[in-house]
Amino acid sequence: MSTIPRVTDAMRHVLSAVADEAATKSGFLKRRRKLDGASFVQALVFGWMADPDATAEERAQVGASRGVPISAYGLDKRCDERGADCLRRVLAAAVGQVVIVASSPAAVEILERFSGVYLYDGSVVRLPEALRDAWPGLGGNKPGAGAAALKIGVRLDLLGGELYGPVLGSGREHDHALALGASELPEGALRLADLGFFDLELFRLSGERGGYWLSRLKGGTVVHDTATGARLDLLACLRKLPRDGLLDRPVLLGAQAQLPGRLLAVRVPQAVADERRRRMREDARKRQRAVSAAQLALTGWTILVSNAPPELLGVEEALVLMRARWQVERLFDLWKRHGRLDKSRSKKPWRILCELYAKLLGLLVQHWVLVSGSFWAGPYRSLVKAARTVRQRALALADALDDPARLSEVLEVIAGCLAVGCRVAKRRKEPGTAQQLLALTGGGKEDAVA
Repeated sequence: MSTIPRVTDAMRHVLSAVADEAATKSGFLKRRRKLDGASFVQALVFGWMADPDATAEERAQVGASRGVPISAYGLDKRCDERGADCLRRVLAAAVGQVVIVASSPAAVEILERFSGVYLYDGSVVRLPEALRDAWPGLGGNKPGAGAAALKIGVRLDLLGGELYGPVLGSGREHDHALALGASELPEGALRLADLGFFDLELFRLSGERGGYWLSRLKGGTVVHDTATGARLDLLACLRKLPRDGLLDRPVLLGAQAQLPGRLLAVRVPQAVADERRRRMREDARKRQRAVSAAQLALTGWTILVSNAPPELLGVEEALVLMRARWQVERLFDLWKRHGRLDKSRSKKPWRILCELYAKLLGLLVQHWVLVSGSFWAGPYRSLVKAARTVRQRALALADALDDPARLSEVLEVIAGCLAVGCRVAKRRKEPGTAQQLLALTGGGKEDAVA
């Protein structure tokens, strides 16, 4: 069953009614003008959606196609502080009011054991120093640092394709402080995130609600033996493992929390351990911190913790599933490398911020389109190819926005293209994430992409 009617309603509501309301509340529109909130938002969103490097003239042409003949200079002039506030309000409304769930979940058996597999991640975009009061950064020369920076957080359901976000925070904000609705996950869902979102209290609440969590073990976390209550010497425990052995034992996590869970571990190849040590030393050098011999030694194992029972998630399954977390990082890579999220032709601070908000809106709409048909149900999907397909038809979406039936027809055409031409090939030497997940259960429902 298609979710196209839901996407049609969402696009029209957010990019028209919500945009006009945001224009009034932000002060962008104080009196009746040819360029109202909806026209302004649509010109920028669809202009950059069609071409992330679109010129001012090309964006103005989108405005003209929407019935607003405004010059390139006039459109860019409206990309000021009020214009940025207008776009920010529309983006927040789009995130808060619209959550699309694909009706046909990904055909991978290990994912289908859960009511959802939710990946969390955050990324940082540097901003001009003049915007430091609006979005303060950490300072310094580290990636994503600087006097002004915007942190972008998302929550992606690997099973159904649902995207919550992008949620915005200042560059100095910690990842787990982003408002990504951690308490809203359904019973039976699995929470999968990197160390920036490691939070024992959140894990406890998730378990109390009938949810599951899987994470790498954060360095410095105290681990206790369940049977004796004694603090566990993690390194000594790991060194007792046979070279090809797997560790799976019940533990209590945290000096105070004493959170019940499973400790899972496997030794990594020497080349992997050496690379991890190199990165650890380099990071310590940049941060001007010391790194202990124990920390370096622990890089020889992949160490995970989870509350999922063994019958639901075996050790090898957990190790493979943890690699699927890269899918959300690939989403950010798609947004930055192909959506040019962190690039701008302009040098004007507020104009740059307007572009960032508008591109985020376009990328969110793009994701709605991706999950509106059956694209997400195929495990061998290519987000890069799919995004290119949507961009090629962005102006057709803009032209059809006023007519629900016509907009649905355009979405149907895009869904058909996504279904037949946006897949990744299987790899023999280095199997992709989908291949590894399917291999855990003997191939899964590969007929979904046949």
